[in-house]
Amino acid sequence: MPLGKIQLQIVAKLVQLGRLTHDQMSALAARPDDLSGDVLDKLLQQEFKLTAWQCFVAKAQAFNLSPFNVTRCSLSPQTFERLPREYCQRNSILPVGQIGPLLLVAFANPFAVGLLGEIESMTGKTVIRLFARERDILDKFAKVTEQTSGLSEVVIKIGAAYDEPVLELDVRKGEVSEESGPIIQLANRIIEEAYLSGTSDIHVEPQEKELIVRNRIDGVCHEQLRLPKKVGPALVARLKIMCNLDISERRLPQDGRIIFKQFTKKNLDIDLRVSTAPLNHGEGVVMRILDKQKTTLPLAALGFSDENLAKYRACIQQPYGMILHCGPTGSGKSMTLYSALNEINTPDIVIRTAEDPIEYTLPGLNQMQMHRQIGLTFATALRSFLRQDPDIILVGEIRDRETAGIAVEAALTGHLLISTLHTNDAPTTVSRLTEMGVERFMVSSSLLAVCAQRLVRRVCKHCRVAYTPEGRERHLIERALGWHGSIFRINPAGCPKCGGSGYKGRVGIHELMVSSPELVEAINQEADTAVLKKIARQGGMRTLHEDSLLKVKEGLTTLAEALAQVPPDL
Repeated sequence: MPLGKIQLQIVAKLVQLGRLTHDQMSALAARPDDLSGDVLDKLLQQEFKLTAWQCFVAKAQAFNLSPFNVTRCSLSPQTFERLPREYCQRNSILPVGQIGPLLLVAFANPFAVGLLGEIESMTGKTVIRLFARERDILDKFAKVTEQTSGLSEVVIKIGAAYDEPVLELDVRKGEVSEESGPIIQLANRIIEEAYLSGTSDIHVEPQEKELIVRNRIDGVCHEQLRLPKKVGPALVARLKIMCNLDISERRLPQDGRIIFKQFTKKNLDIDLRVSTAPLNHGEGVVMRILDKQKTTLPLAALGFSDENLAKYRACIQQPYGMILHCGPTGSGKSMTLYSALNEINTPDIVIRTAEDPIEYTLPGLNQMQMHRQIGLTFATALRSFLRQDPDIILVGEIRDRETAGIAVEAALTGHLLISTLHTNDAPTTVSRLTEMGVERFMVSSSLLAVCAQRLVRRVCKHCRVAYTPEGRERHLIERALGWHGSIFRINPAGCPKCGGSGYKGRVGIHELMVSSPELVEAINQEADTAVLKKIARQGGMRTLHEDSLLKVKEGLTTLAEALAQVPPDL
C-alpha cells in the first residue's frame, strides 16, 4: 500500500475534519505511487485544493499534538532567557510561552524525545510540546537575526568603507553625505542593539587608535564593539544631527535629545538623552535610554523594607512638606519619584512636575519639560507652579540656590514638594541645603524625609549557590543585623537566564531619614552631619550598608555586590 501508517492517519484526520471524502481517501489509498514524505502534502494541495495549514493541522492531530502557528508569535528579548537562541535554532525549536511550572515549546520534529528531556533538565520546567512547521520557525529566526545581528553586518560595511580614504561630512548642509550611508545604519543599530539588551546608557568613546562603544547593563559597562578611529567624527556628527545639535561645534559640551521613532522603522518608542563632550582623542557621546513604553513599578517592588515602606508611605500622604531623594546618577531616584506619585495620584489632587527630561508619562500628571536655552529652568517653573494652585509639586533636581530657596518656601506654604539632590547619604542633605544658602530653621521646618538610595544587582535565583559565611563576612553581617545564617553567592558558570553573569536585574537599597523633634532641634542648633546621623539611627534609620546586608540576608543579592556598592559603616 502506498499510504503508510502515518500517511493513512493524516488522511483519516482530513476526512474526520471534513476536508476529504471517503471516496477521495479510497482513491489515495489505491494510488500505486509512493506518497511518503512531502509528496502527500504536495498532492493534497495541488489535486485536492487543500491549504498548507489544513494539511498541517491534520498532521498535528494525527501525531496527537496541538498545532501552533509560529507566524503569529511575537518575539522579545525575554524569549531566549531560558533557552539560548543558538541552541533553539540548532534544534529547530522555539519557546513560545510559560504558564507557572510549564514551558511551552514549539517543535519542528515532535519525535525528538531526547531533546525534550534535555530542555527540561536545562530549564527545570515541565515542557509542553507544540507542533510547528519548520519553515515558520526558520523564518522567525531569520527575522531575529536581522534585528539583533544587523550590527555585525553594518560593522563589516563600515570596516570596508573606512579602509578607503576618510568619508567627509558636509558640515555646511548639516547632513551626512550619501557615501556614509553605513554611518546612518551604524548609529541606528547601536541604539537598537543596546535597547534590546537592556542597556541604560550607551558610551561612545574615542581612543588613540580606535573608537569603543560600551553599554551599561545592570550598572556595569560591557564593551560592545571596536571601530576604526576614522569612524568617530562621522558617527558623532550623525548622533548630533539626530538630536538637532550644532555639528560644527566640537570644542564645547552639548546636550540634546533623540526621539528615536523618527529614525527607525522598528516599533521602538524610546527617547535618548544625549550628552557630548570634547575629550583628548576626539568627541565622546553618552546616551541615556528613556523607554517611553516602560511603566512605573509599585513602591513595594522597588526594594523598600517593610519598615521603610510604611514610613515612606506615611510621608507621601502628608499635605505639605519636602521629601528629597539623593544618590548618584542611575541610582533609581526617578523611578521611586514616579512610583510615589503614581500611588498618591487621584482625581482630587493637582500634581505639577518640572523635569529635565520627562522620563515617564503618567496619566493625570501635568508635566513640564525644561528648556534652559529659552530661560525655562527649575526655578522659573517653580515660580509659575505656585500661581497654579497645585497640591503636589515634583522638581526634577535642586541644582542651585534659587531653586532650593523656592522649593523650601513652597514646602512651607501648604504644598507637598518632592525632588532630588546629589549627596552620598541622607544626613549630608542638610548641610548641602545650607551650603546653597537655605537657612537651617527653614530646612528643619520643611523637611519631611530624605531617602538616600542605590541599586545593587540581583543574584540570579536560577543558578545562585547557598553557603554559610565565615570570618570577616560573618562579622560584618552579625554586626549590622545581629543575625547569622546561610546567604547566596553567584555561580561562576552562570546560566542561560542570566547570560552567564550570575546576576539578573537590580533592586534598590534605601537609607530613609524621617524628620523627628530631636532632628529638628539638632538641625536648628547647627549640629554636624555625624551628630544628625547618630540621632537618625537612634530614631530607627537603617543605613545604606545595613539595608544592603538586609538584601543579602533575604537572598536578593550577594555580599560581594553589597560591599562593592556601599562600604561598611564606620
